[in-house]
Amino acid sequence: MPITVWGLAIAQALLASGNILLVSVSALIGQQLASAPWQITLPVACQFTGLIAATLPAAHLMQRLGRKAGFVLGNLFGLLGAWVALQGLTATSLILFACGTFLTGIAIGVGQQYRFAALEACDSGRHARAISLVMAGGILAAVIGPNLAVWSQGWHDGSAYAGAFYGLLGLYALALLLILLLPLPAATPVRPGERLRAYGELFRQPLLLAAVASGMIGYGIMVLLMTATPLAMDGHSHDFPATAMVIQWHVLGMFVPSFFTGNLIRRFGTRKVILWGCAALLLSVLVNLSGTGFWHYWWGLLWLGVGWNFTFIGATHLLTFSYRPAEKARVQGINEFMVFSAAALGSLFAGQGVVLLGWSGLNLFAVPWILLVFALIWRLNMREPVAA
Repeated sequence: MPITVWGLAIAQALLASGNILLVSVSALIGQQLASAPWQITLPVACQFTGLIAATLPAAHLMQRLGRKAGFVLGNLFGLLGAWVALQGLTATSLILFACGTFLTGIAIGVGQQYRFAALEACDSGRHARAISLVMAGGILAAVIGPNLAVWSQGWHDGSAYAGAFYGLLGLYALALLLILLLPLPAATPVRPGERLRAYGELFRQPLLLAAVASGMIGYGIMVLLMTATPLAMDGHSHDFPATAMVIQWHVLGMFVPSFFTGNLIRRFGTRKVILWGCAALLLSVLVNLSGTGFWHYWWGLLWLGVGWNFTFIGATHLLTFSYRPAEKARVQGINEFMVFSAAALGSLFAGQGVVLLGWSGLNLFAVPWILLVFALIWRLNMREPVAA
């Protein structure tokens, strides 16, 4: 595997570590700085808003200027965001802190293109393995992010959480240095006279529709149930250490399969792996509906992570067959926008969903969406057999 792919995997680990670090402390800081209950999750909402806002511009910028310029700019946004958030925290200003999380959200949105850059650094026969390797960086993030949040509590006298943003500054500085050193693919401008299909024409392809829907639903359902789990466990009298262990194993379920997902795609095909991911998501729902004990949550969230891994990596690989080289920015950008919009909706609906539907009702709500992916892949297989 080219050195660029390994470097992007490390960059992904640094990016995801910063993301987990933010998730660990942002709501707690919001609780300290908010003057009304609805403001508590404002920093998290701003982070998602920044992420979604960056997806389309980042893809088009990289097609014009190249991956290196885009990733350098993204990490500079991350450094600026961490500094602004730190100023907001020390000044006890919720608005300034939320502006900082918005800027870091932009950096996270730009960094989602790492897996697409990995595809351009190797031949098509290794695409599935390259995507898997980059996503496997999340395993390091599962260790670095939460521990850095704990270790950094003594780094600043004024606030227990300010040290986390010194750590975040360090992560983005390391990622910036790494990106500057990596030999990344150059810009691929559109050739004169080359026709770009409109979004309507692109989405009339069953393949593109199946790929985007697989990514959206796999990510959205995962975020929905993952975000709701701590609330549901608390409602069923589980203590925080038990909840933390369930979430930790869920994160491992999300990223550990990345070591072999690429080989499964090469051996059995992308569409089958997506269907296996849907089956894992349905198994997660079944386990969650079967009881509310610790091991029900543990197994349910573990299968939820595996289902996300197969659907997300499979959808990313399937997407690559739906566009011409000149259209990659257009298709990759709209895919990222729609996938992370679904994730944002999942996170926003999770709390209200537990209240309105209950834990069992929320799981049942997920079933039709998972079955929709099954239907789209089946339709794709009928219209466009794999051999074609």
